[in-house]
Amino acid sequence: MELLSNTVALSRMQFALTAIFHMLWPVLTTGMGIYLVIVEGVWLKTRNPDYYYHARFWAKFYVLNFGIGVATGIPMEFQFGTNWAPFSEAVGNFFGSVIGFEASWAFMLEAAFLGIMLFGWERVNPIIHFTSTILVAVGANLSTLWILTANSWMQTPAGGEMVDGKFIVHDYFQAILNPFMVNSVLHMFFATLETSLFVIGGISAWYILNNRQSAFFSKSLKIALAAAIAVAPLQIYIGHLSGEQVYHYQPSKLAAMEAQWHTTPAGQPADWSLIAFPNDKAEKNDWEITVPNALGYILEFKKNLSEPVRGLSEWKPEDRPHLVGLIYYAFRTMIAIGFFFAGLMLFSTLQWLRGKLSPENISQQKLLMLGWIFAAPLGYIAVESGWIVRCVGRQPWTLYGQIRTVDAASHLPASNVLVSLISFASVYTILFIAAMYFGSRIVRRGPNLELPIPSLEISKPAINTTPGEFVPDERPVEAEQ
Repeated sequence: MELLSNTVALSRMQFALTAIFHMLWPVLTTGMGIYLVIVEGVWLKTRNPDYYYHARFWAKFYVLNFGIGVATGIPMEFQFGTNWAPFSEAVGNFFGSVIGFEASWAFMLEAAFLGIMLFGWERVNPIIHFTSTILVAVGANLSTLWILTANSWMQTPAGGEMVDGKFIVHDYFQAILNPFMVNSVLHMFFATLETSLFVIGGISAWYILNNRQSAFFSKSLKIALAAAIAVAPLQIYIGHLSGEQVYHYQPSKLAAMEAQWHTTPAGQPADWSLIAFPNDKAEKNDWEITVPNALGYILEFKKNLSEPVRGLSEWKPEDRPHLVGLIYYAFRTMIAIGFFFAGLMLFSTLQWLRGKLSPENISQQKLLMLGWIFAAPLGYIAVESGWIVRCVGRQPWTLYGQIRTVDAASHLPASNVLVSLISFASVYTILFIAAMYFGSRIVRRGPNLELPIPSLEISKPAINTTPGEFVPDERPVEAEQ
């Protein structure tokens, strides 16, 4: 009952719900946009109709996710003005601008060319259509750029200072290029791309496992695999760089990620907690398994630490993250999925080199296809886990070190927030069921291989543009007037 009367807690729960649900949809559109550029480009290059049909088939998933992403993204951003008005008022001169960039630069660009990408196959020439597909993908990924820029600035505010309760920007470029920005954008970019690749690969594997157009879907699986060869190891490396930044800029978050309650001084080795049961109240782990001296190698690739790893007990309870168990296991879930993707990619590549993924043999790789099907939803779990670590671990700050979460929330009746929270949960449940229904229907129907293939030749203009012969006006003078 105490929770239901706490406006701040309810506002946090509402934002968590809307953010977690919204994140499910643009994760796929940002990565699949790049995939659509690839398959359409291969079709234009090779004129193999299979790639044209791939572009038409996977675009259905794109538009489904785009629609729900728009419907859920707008309410999420509106909460900055409803539930988090003091925060918006304090940082609006920078934060509001960046969120505006996302809407005007990214969303508008994506939406403007989406219609041409979906319905312009036989209405515009191939170059215009391909350009539209590229611009849709660029717009989708510009959203990642600006959203991660805004969130990174909340993690490591730069480019100005707080004056009388408001953040005054002195250098917009320094604020945009804050310490977390580059790695955060890259980490999310590769997360969306990796998730999309394994969703595409997983759906393709389902068709292959069920002997439905195996030769056709072996192409999409191989494209996903070829891209994953580069993406999966890069994502692990960039994730490591992001962890290093947390080590230097947000030591309390690192302590929560590792469930480390006591400080390890510089110059000493530190054990890495493999699994533990964190106890927030007792400020200890009730049980854990550790790997001796491993944390130094993880953070600095050496045994002894150059800087101390501070323990949570160094901060007052009101100045450090809580829900340590959630942060701890969300972090390990993300890492485990990242290494599973890399392992699946490596094994699939070996099978490809052995000729096991040829159209004649791929249907026999049942265990491998099951692995890809199992991997399809894991990218979503990894992304959501990463955002939990990122945002819950930032607490008790909304703007790290500057504005506390309790001071950022609007002064609303708790009952009002509870009603809106329940309303969001109800509507989003309906949206999720609808998305699963329409997505499964797309899968059941499969690609339409009877669609007419557009001509790749640039059609001549329909209007005759040759100069016409001058014909003098022979009407009577009265008619001419």
